Amino acid sequence: MVTGGGRGIGRAIAKRLADDGATVVVSARTASDLDAVVGEINAAGGQGLAVVANAADRDDARQPVLQAIDRFGRVDILINNVGGSAAGNHDPFDGDDAAFEDTLTLNLTSAFWTTRAALPTMRQQGWGRVVVIGSGASKSSTKAGSLGYTAAKHGLVGFTRQLAHASAPYGITVNCVCPGWTNTSLIDWDAIAKRRQVTVEEAQQVAFDANAQRRILEPEELTPMISLLVGDGGMGITGQVISVDGGYGL
Repeated sequence: MVTGGGRGIGRAIAKRLADDGATVVVSARTASDLDAVVGEINAAGGQGLAVVANAADRDDARQPVLQAIDRFGRVDILINNVGGSAAGNHDPFDGDDAAFEDTLTLNLTSAFWTTRAALPTMRQQGWGRVVVIGSGASKSSTKAGSLGYTAAKHGLVGFTRQLAHASAPYGITVNCVCPGWTNTSLIDWDAIAKRRQVTVEEAQQVAFDANAQRRILEPEELTPMISLLVGDGGMGITGQVISVDGGYGL
């Protein structure tokens, strides 16, 4: 089960897991994005299921997991990938409450909802893998992040560690993978440049300079780590916060 699986990092993870032999359920709000991903998975000989869902809604967020269990009888792997900044004014001095609270829900609370739906079947079968997609903002403040976004991504670290401790007796591992600057549609260079009052070229240069490798990674570069964590070889890895970011913030 991959949330936010229609684009970017989620799409890359879904395709990689399908290539590894998993039956993959992907969720997002946009049906056309999901249909494209599932179409590619099925065309390559895999098996995929698209579930349109709004991760920011408590009941809707659980539906992809519940439908996966109903259709296939179990959920072995959950990738909590959905995230971003909610619409609104995020300025900590004069911003609106909704922008902060909705961003927390989208990034942090939604991960609890989907995980809570998946945990009973994982415990019953004595095996499960939960991976949370964090951010460079999970470890430090960032110039590109908002207060709500950074608070939520830091919260995912605590979520990962506490859940790993609670679920370890049942053969369930929980880890957080943190990308840095990654080439996805979520990066709005115009908006970033406007917020920093610089040109788009200058905003991009800041991103390049933040990475030891002086580049922005592609979503597919995160997938080998995901494959390790969710496979049998990842059994001994739990409660960890792992960066795949080209040396972001070194």
